[in-house]
Order: sequence, then structure tokens, then C-alpha cells
Amino acid sequence: MAPSEIAPRILCIGIPVRDLTFRVDSVPERGSKANASHLAEICGGNALNAAIAMARLGARVSFAGPMGDARETSSGFILKRMATEGIDISHIVRMPGAATPVSAIIIDATGERTLTIYRDPELWSVKLPAADELLADCQAVLVESRCGAFCIDLCTEARRRGIPVIVGVDRAMSLQDGLLTAASHLLFSSEQAQETAGITEDGEALKHLARLTPAFLAATRGPRGTVWLDETGALEETPAFPIEAVDTLGAGDVFHGAFTLRLAEGGEVREALRFAAAAAALKCIRHGGGPAAPQRIEVEGFLRTEL
Repeated sequence: MAPSEIAPRILCIGIPVRDLTFRVDSVPERGSKANASHLAEICGGNALNAAIAMARLGARVSFAGPMGDARETSSGFILKRMATEGIDISHIVRMPGAATPVSAIIIDATGERTLTIYRDPELWSVKLPAADELLADCQAVLVESRCGAFCIDLCTEARRRGIPVIVGVDRAMSLQDGLLTAASHLLFSSEQAQETAGITEDGEALKHLARLTPAFLAATRGPRGTVWLDETGALEETPAFPIEAVDTLGAGDVFHGAFTLRLAEGGEVREALRFAAAAAALKCIRHGGGPAAPQRIEVEGFLRTEL
């Protein structure tokens, strides 16, 4: 499973977020107060968490998407941390007068997270750099599902060039969403697969969606593993690794990033799913979102112990 001598370059498209995380014994009731045992300020957002994971796993990662005004503090905070992770930030577009998203996240004693987030509507009016610039020397594209409004054309061009486009889906999609057909791989969470398809069972939801898109389809289910459709349309399952989770924040994003990297390295889907499950499991046994993503040596060592 060793990466090639020249690490693949992967483009991530998304909207970075400044996360304030609070650890509590339990989520407070409506209208009440609770003291947090720990506070952390981290960078987050679906694509950025995945980008951090891929950089730590050995990819050359570039990031494209909107961020707030150059004078605000949130965007500066995030950009410094992206640079520290070795992520190419030259394609990020600063939006004058706009605010970079900020979220407040409560993590309870089971590791489950509850959050609220503000995203400035102006961010969706962003114009990304030209496709020739973004897709040069690119082996894969990873996209947040909410970003279709400003990247459908780019994703379509990537597919025309034979570049896989992996979409991490963490909200219900419209059945008219252009990413359904622009993507080569759609990685849903269980809830979002069911809500998108209008069917309350993962396997049947995926089979319904397969009639609408030629993309590879999977639904992640946390500790219950991942269900997916093989090339014949048959339902298969990749189990999750048994761990004691302390923080699930960003686990799905780390899964998406690890899956994308293994595909870009030439791995088969089945292998990429297992690699992604291992990376997500290791993230869940430590606190933090994307910044808690594991290094490559950790994932490979973990997989050797699980043979």
C-alpha cells in the first residue's frame, strides 16, 4: 500500500470553517447552561478536514474555494493552519466584505457532536480560477456536496479529462443536483442517502440513486461500517473497525479524504474503503476534527494489526 514515489496531487473544493469546540458531559437542555471541560479553536469544514487528512497521508493537496474578507481574523487563522499542514492555498478566493464561516461545536462524553454554523450567503457567488490552472497535474478532485453551485463546470471538465471526482455528501441532495451526474464517486452518510432517495433503508436508497447517476455509490454508517454498490449493482459492506470513540467530529471527512487518496494512488475501491475506515477510526480515538487526522504510518500500522 505504499504511495508512489511522486505523491498524487489532489484538488479539494470547499468552504473552510473556523470551529470553536466545547467538551461537555452532556448536551445542555434548551434554555439551560453547562460548563465545558475543554475549549479548542480549530480549522474545519468538510473539504478542509479531508484536505488535512490527505496531506498527512502523503498527498500533495491544493485547495480552492471562497473565504471571507482579507481583513477579518477567521480567514487569517485558517490560512495559517492550512499552510502549516502543507496545503497549497494559492487558489483560495478572498471575498471582500464577506465573512468566513464560524461554528460552535459541543462534544459530549460519548464523542458525539452537536453544532451550529453560520455561512455567509455571499460565499456562493465566488468565481473559481480557470480549469486549466486548477486541474493541471491533478489526479483527483474532492468536493463538498454544498459547493455544486460554483464548481459543476469544473467537475464536468475534470471528468472529461478522465480525472475522478469524489463528492462527500453530508446533507440531502436535490435529485436535480448537477453533482449527481458530474461525480465519479458519491460518498453519502446513511441519513443523507436515505433522505436524498426518500427511502428509509441504506441499500435500497443506494439502488434507487443508482438509477439516477452512473457514479459509484456508498453510504457510511459510523460504527456500523459502509454499504456500497459494486460494479454489478450488488450491495456489499465494508465493516468499521471496533474502537472506543472519544470524538467523532470530522470522521466522515477524514474517511472521504483517505478514500480519495487511495483511489488516486491506484487502489481498488474495496481497498480504498478499508483504508478510509482505518483512518476514520484512528481519528475518532483522539479529540479534534481534521487536525486529529492520523499520519500515514499510523494507518498502515493499524491495518497490519487488523489483518
